Amino acid sequence: MLLSMTGFGRAVLPLHNKTITVEIKSLNSKFTDVRLKVPQNYRQKETEFRRILAEKIVRGKIDLVLEIHSMEGEDAFGLNEALFRKYGLALKKLQAELGIGEGDLTQAILRIPNVVVSSNESVDETEWEMVLQTLGKALEDFDAFRLTEGSVMESELAGKSRRILDLLDQVDPFEKERIQHLKTRLYQRLEEQVGKDKIDENRFEQEIIYYIEKIDITEEKVRLAQHCKYFLEELAQKGETKGRKLSFISQEMGREINTLGAKAYSSDIQKIVVEMKDELEKIKELVANSA
Repeated sequence: MLLSMTGFGRAVLPLHNKTITVEIKSLNSKFTDVRLKVPQNYRQKETEFRRILAEKIVRGKIDLVLEIHSMEGEDAFGLNEALFRKYGLALKKLQAELGIGEGDLTQAILRIPNVVVSSNESVDETEWEMVLQTLGKALEDFDAFRLTEGSVMESELAGKSRRILDLLDQVDPFEKERIQHLKTRLYQRLEEQVGKDKIDENRFEQEIIYYIEKIDITEEKVRLAQHCKYFLEELAQKGETKGRKLSFISQEMGREINTLGAKAYSSDIQKIVVEMKDELEKIKELVANSA
């Protein structure tokens, strides 16, 4: 089953007179980029948070938010009065110099990092265990979200890969036609330049064979079909983290489609190639959002 790189998970658990809330969300990224928003006294646990997330999530831009609130409205906190006073005086001075309206300085200063800090320097072990439990449930919710999204993506990817195979089958009827068209066009050009009586038929046939070999697309067709089938096989594998491999295969598909277009010498085949490219671009967009 394919996993979407975009996901969201949330869990809330009560602990005595507190409520622990963990939210996890992720967006597309080639690498693992973890950002944490946790209470001040949980800064010491950041390494542990990152380790847990790295074990569960292969790649993506990941945001984790941990909030711990007292149900009785008595959250333990401390006000850094010296820092508050320093910011207050500095901002008032700037307001006077620049002629800026006063506004709500208090709310602005309280939002500045380290002005309001947790009064608990250490993390209670019982609370920490509950935080880990909440994180685990949030990760379960997060994985369920990604699996649901991944299932839809997997179906779309399979459909688009099969569509490219169907389009490839449509090339065959135009192959003999394009060779005959090339032969006729070259003969006409040669006749215009040197005259029909001066055309060496044997030499002309040799040149035609040379051109036919140059524009032969048999290998490209075989390789493209192999890549599409390989893509479908990998998509059907049980593993969840296969986005990078699918990306590599789609790149190979793109190379064969481009070469097919360059050697087409047929407006009908070119139209088919354009449709293939359109399907491939949609495949790449979907794969870019898979883990």
